[in-house]
Amino acid sequence: MEFIDWLVVVAYLLFMLGIAFRSGKRQLDSNDYFLGGRQFSSISLAASTIATQCSTNSLLGAPAFVGFVAGGGLIWLQYELAVPLAMLFLLFLLIPARTLGVTSIYQVLGTNLGKRSQITAAGCFLFFRAIATGVTIYGSALVISFALQIDYLPALLILMLLTVIYDIVGGLRAVVISDVIQLILLTTAVLVSLVLIGDSISWDFFSSNRDVTLLNDWGFSGNDYGFWPMLFGGIFLYAAYYGCDQSQAQRILATKSPQETGKVLVLNGLFRFPLVLLYCFLGLGLAIFSLQDAQLIESLPLLESGKRNYNLVFPYFISQNFSPGLVGLVLVGLVAAAMSSIDSALNSLAAVTVEDFIKPKLKDQTSGKDLLRYGRICTIFWAIFAIAFSFYVEDIAPTVLEAVNKIGSMVNGPILALVTISILAGKGARESCALIGFWCGLVSNFLTAYLLPDVSWLWWNVIGFCVSILSFNSLEKLLPRDLANFDLVSSVIIGFGSKDVKNGQVIVLALMFSFVMVICLLLNKF
Repeated sequence: MEFIDWLVVVAYLLFMLGIAFRSGKRQLDSNDYFLGGRQFSSISLAASTIATQCSTNSLLGAPAFVGFVAGGGLIWLQYELAVPLAMLFLLFLLIPARTLGVTSIYQVLGTNLGKRSQITAAGCFLFFRAIATGVTIYGSALVISFALQIDYLPALLILMLLTVIYDIVGGLRAVVISDVIQLILLTTAVLVSLVLIGDSISWDFFSSNRDVTLLNDWGFSGNDYGFWPMLFGGIFLYAAYYGCDQSQAQRILATKSPQETGKVLVLNGLFRFPLVLLYCFLGLGLAIFSLQDAQLIESLPLLESGKRNYNLVFPYFISQNFSPGLVGLVLVGLVAAAMSSIDSALNSLAAVTVEDFIKPKLKDQTSGKDLLRYGRICTIFWAIFAIAFSFYVEDIAPTVLEAVNKIGSMVNGPILALVTISILAGKGARESCALIGFWCGLVSNFLTAYLLPDVSWLWWNVIGFCVSILSFNSLEKLLPRDLANFDLVSSVIIGFGSKDVKNGQVIVLALMFSFVMVICLLLNKF
């Protein structure tokens, strides 16, 4: 990095810290810290959600998977078919949740089912999201280490010091602002990179072995990325992630009204695919570029296994091909994206800890400032936990993108089932039956992973959800009571008739799914 790059980095970080301190002045209680006072527009929340999904993990993992990992390529686009379908499902799930005015999505469980289910789901979120945050920290610290040419440990400490300060001072309001800024920066960086790559190579990647976008495989033969597991598994994974993972649901709960919640979901369904398509093309371009310039791969650091760390191929390309000043701007965008992904996760972990575990134990006269203090303390605690786990990430998967999704897929389905039961079945459902169903789904996923290694991990999302729902419904049927004729299917049908969901939103998401499908078919053909 040149001197001007360092100036850009320092100026940007000072600017972001200024935003945090300015946002912090408006915080009076935990509602301001965790939800920004519910004063965000649907556009800013949608951009924040997309930025968190498509940030450092994606810019490191997507090009690595598409361009360099065995079995990768454009088949990752199959995953995006699931996004509009998942958003369609969540329109009927999250709008009723938003009307309850909760801070944590798991408080819905406490209201409709009982405290045991609330604590169970919240506890699972804390454990798995903290681990996934460790994965994000690992990938982000790699970028810092590469950019500053320092070891992993000092890079990790620098990143987390800045992130924790930014988070505990600025809260969700600062997180959303930084998300919007880094989304603009990184999208611009990808577009500029594609132009530079396009001037250097012949874009004949459709004749390569990574041009396949649709792979008709059921994912039962050792291939994780067939069309069917990516479609069905993706629907449940994204529905669980956006709707039942507090790191994303917190933004949806921060909307001004239930109507704004629907807008956030539709905007996510519309604009996520174009951004992911850019990331995929970037991976293909970098792969072809590396065939012409072997130095691109040979300069990458080695993992403990002795293999090249392909997660760093994009930052290395930037450092070698962007002009001074632009290098600093893009790298600081990556740093900001890293901070954004981490601070939003830490904020959500703190929110669940305070709202689901600490607040119920406190006296009613506890002030909002006290809860705000507890939230900041919890943020620091979860930062320490995630840092500790980040040292073990390389043992999970070859790219950070796969690592994050594998971790979540183990518990996504059962938690989605539990939240679905609580919202659609409501207080008519028995908590014990729902909890037994949840644990049946979670155990089934562990057994599938251990006993059936050839079954794609994407199916874990479907298996966990279906086993949980079927177990719950069977118990409701087998254990007689006054509501003997209760049927979850009828509850789902009733939920799909919700007057809160506008027909236009359903049509838009259906059209988006059709559009993504057409793009995949065209790319697969040509």
